[in-house]
Amino acid sequence: MAFRSRREKLRLILSGSACIHPGSVYDAISIRIAEDLGFPLGMFGGSVASLAVLGDPDVTLITLTELAEQMRRMSRAAALSVLVDADHGYGNALNVRRTVQELEAAGAAGLTIEDTLLPAAFGEARTQLISLEEGVGKMKAALDGRSDASLVIMGRTGAASITSIEDAIRRAQAYEATGVDALFFTGIKSRAELEAVAAATRLPIVLGGAPEELSALDYLAGQRVRIALQGHAPIAAATQAVYETQKALREGTAPKALRGLASSDLTSRVMREADVKARSADFLGLKK
Repeated sequence: MAFRSRREKLRLILSGSACIHPGSVYDAISIRIAEDLGFPLGMFGGSVASLAVLGDPDVTLITLTELAEQMRRMSRAAALSVLVDADHGYGNALNVRRTVQELEAAGAAGLTIEDTLLPAAFGEARTQLISLEEGVGKMKAALDGRSDASLVIMGRTGAASITSIEDAIRRAQAYEATGVDALFFTGIKSRAELEAVAAATRLPIVLGGAPEELSALDYLAGQRVRIALQGHAPIAAATQAVYETQKALREGTAPKALRGLASSDLTSRVMREADVKARSADFLGLKK
């Protein structure tokens, strides 16, 4: 299949002995930059998807169609393997099954399905979880939805910060038993919690939002953590840069006096201009 090599690269990361940091990607430019810089994997988070596509906060307003289309754009732009935060699968277990089908077709190397109750319940500000039984059903549906066996499906739980580490372990063990490829944890707060999780499970571990004491890659690798997220600083940096540039222009700064702009060489590289010129010569008879 067209995207199998990308998925096999993610599987190699999960089956290895090292822990890596992925690059945060959200559009065609960001994924090309991450690829050029040598990141082994891209992470397409739900929060950055919402911001990039809608300009809205991460409150589950983005739809599956919008998420998959953005992934499709990135797949076209670069060959970097991408792990997609598929939130709760955009509905019940049957919706999860379709989510897997759509993201597989869009070129994702892997995806996560979580057990958070989304969207938030009426009148409830506190983050809630779905039942363990419903979570298991979602994992089973996700596995049933994939047609390419190389697509990585991860069971994700935020129970460590919502209920307890014991509940997180119980859920992880149940998701592991369904046959998912890896376990994704958010809310792990200490080495003791991570070690308890690692001792109680067998699958590769992915960590999101870990504290400073869980930043040493060698230590994480020893606890079977294969991917450790670093947040989504690139889109925050891009937002600040756009704001400062627009502000300067609005206040009368001449375009040639602006600071911090991408060089023509960087812009050309991101646009793959040399490749386009070569194709123009070959297909349109233009001079190289």
